Amino acid sequence: MQENFEVIAVSRSDQGKGASRRLRREGMVPGIIYGGGKDPEMFATKHNELIQHLDHEAFYSHILTVEVDGKAQKVVLRDLQRHPSKPFVQHVDLMRVRMDEEIRMTVPLHFEGEERCPGVKGGGTLLRGMSDVEIECLPKDLPEYIAVDVSNMQIDDVIHLSQVVIPAGVNLVGAEHLDEENDPMVVTIEVMRGSVEEEAAEEEAPAVGTPKGEQESGDKD
Repeated sequence: MQENFEVIAVSRSDQGKGASRRLRREGMVPGIIYGGGKDPEMFATKHNELIQHLDHEAFYSHILTVEVDGKAQKVVLRDLQRHPSKPFVQHVDLMRVRMDEEIRMTVPLHFEGEERCPGVKGGGTLLRGMSDVEIECLPKDLPEYIAVDVSNMQIDDVIHLSQVVIPAGVNLVGAEHLDEENDPMVVTIEVMRGSVEEEAAEEEAPAVGTPKGEQESGDKD
C-alpha cells in the first residue's frame, strides 16, 4: 500500500552542539535540507512524530513531504544519526528532489511466496544473500520495495541479482557490470547441515524399547 509521509518542522537559526543539545532536551530533532539547486535549510521536528514515521519501512525509500513553517517541499531521507546506546534520533538529513531529475536510492527486497515454496516445504531453509539494492529512477517511479518471487524455488535453487525483476522506469545501479563471474546471490534454499545430521541420527537410532540382545542377534531364532 502506498504511504504518504509528512514531516512537520520549524526553521532554526542556531547552530552548534549547544543549540542541538537544547533542541533535544525540548524533544526536538535538529535536521538539514539540502540539494535541489537551493541553499541548505536547517530545521527541527518533534522527536516523537519522527519516531512514528521511522517505524514504517517505506519511510526510508519514499518521497516525503517536509513542511517547514508551513512551506512544503518534496524530499528523501539521506542520513539518520541515532544515539549509540539510547533509542533517540540525534540528527536527520533530507535531500530535496526535483520530479524531472533521477535520484539514487537504496530500497529493500521483499521475498514473496515463502509459505508455498516447494523447497521450504521439503525441509529447506531460505537463505537471503541480500536485503536491499541500489537503484536510480525518477521520483515518480520510486518503488517502496522490490519483490523477489520465491514461490517456485526448489532445494539448491539460486536467484542471482541479474534475475531479479526490476520495475519499469527503474534502473539497477551497476547492472551493466553483472556477468557470470560477478552476479551476487540474492536468495537460495539449502538443507542445513544440522538438520541432515539429526535426520540421519534418527534413522540409525534403535527403536525405543527394542532389547539390545535382539538387535545383535538379527534374524537368529
